[in-house]
Amino acid sequence: MFVDKVKIRIKAGDGGNGAVSFHREKYVAAGGPDGGDGGRGGNIVFVADTNLSTLMDFKFKKRYFAENGKAGSGGRSNGRSAPDLVIKVPKGTVVREAESGRVMADLSTSEPVIVARGGKGGWGNSHFATPTRQVPRFSKPGLPGEEYEVLLELKLLADVGLVGFPNVGKSTLLSMVSAAKPEIANYHFTTLTPVLGVVSIGEGESFVMADIPGLIEGASEGVGLGHEFLRHIERCRLIVHVVDVSGCEGRDPMEDYRTIREELQNFNEELAALPQIVAANKCDIASQEQVEAFCAQLAEQTQGVFPISAATRSGVDALMKEVWRLVKSLPPIKQYEIEHVPLSMRERLAKNVFDIRVEDGVYLVEADWLMPTLGMVDMDDYESLQYFQRVLRSSGIIDRLEEMGIQEGDAVSILNFEFDYIK
Repeated sequence: MFVDKVKIRIKAGDGGNGAVSFHREKYVAAGGPDGGDGGRGGNIVFVADTNLSTLMDFKFKKRYFAENGKAGSGGRSNGRSAPDLVIKVPKGTVVREAESGRVMADLSTSEPVIVARGGKGGWGNSHFATPTRQVPRFSKPGLPGEEYEVLLELKLLADVGLVGFPNVGKSTLLSMVSAAKPEIANYHFTTLTPVLGVVSIGEGESFVMADIPGLIEGASEGVGLGHEFLRHIERCRLIVHVVDVSGCEGRDPMEDYRTIREELQNFNEELAALPQIVAANKCDIASQEQVEAFCAQLAEQTQGVFPISAATRSGVDALMKEVWRLVKSLPPIKQYEIEHVPLSMRERLAKNVFDIRVEDGVYLVEADWLMPTLGMVDMDDYESLQYFQRVLRSSGIIDRLEEMGIQEGDAVSILNFEFDYIK
């Protein structure tokens, strides 16, 4: 089964919490704080694997979570950082953020790409010791890892794409010029999935050609089978439009050509703008007048028209040599630029995003990033409370409360922790 589009959820590991610990050893007085730092959470890494050709595996497993970093411990022992979770995908896979549709990674090379970063580990209380604060009873929590719902979309990496109506001879042509073995039969929609083949012109001279399942009128709007695979032409550098010049299916070859051109235009204007060669196939069963009339009409509309017979290989070598000549002069296969994705949870933490509203005289502060900090603070310890107050001040929360007109004695609620405001 060929699967080329799936949606999955990925989450990088959370950073481990810093430890609150004090050195205890016989004959060592006032050993001091020795809490270690937490380890980093594991990243989510995507890497292209040339042995894969479909996203089938992701139909059965939808959630990919990396390990969390380990918490720190006493004796200034830092927690272990979690290993990265490596996800293998077929070469040519584009990773998009599902909600915004923006490109997060393009796996068209062998370079691994970090799509979701693990959270940093928190600091142990040994970091907070000062000459005036010698017994810090608080530590810094680890940051959460990034989490996304992503869309994986396979766009085949091919230099040349074969397009055309069903049963015009695309599969036969590919089988004649490469080692690919697409299914060939005398009925429509024999090819149900894209097929790649390497065409060798000479020593050190080759290109990749893709046989795209047959298109029909309305394909760009979801009619027929071909609409699912139009995306695989988007990376192509050159299009070879295969037309049944004999009209043995009862269709007009010129009308076939115009219809497919319109479908490419409707699906993506960039496709219609690609260089294009027309292969006038089945010349062995067409009359000389049919071939000459068709070639004359298209002589000035494309990069060239080549009368061929894929079944007998007549004219095929000349077509492939011209394809190779054009491919050498064209830009490299298209790669998608990485686009900005809306703030992730980790970035929201780093930017201290918060919201304040007043209900029944209570100032309600919404700041998810404060939850781990609040959980690590000892409310019965004066120095811990001072640390928490400094976090509120440095993040801008207190300044915002004062701008909103808060008065001494007014109630403030942060994540269900309520206290009276004191200047």
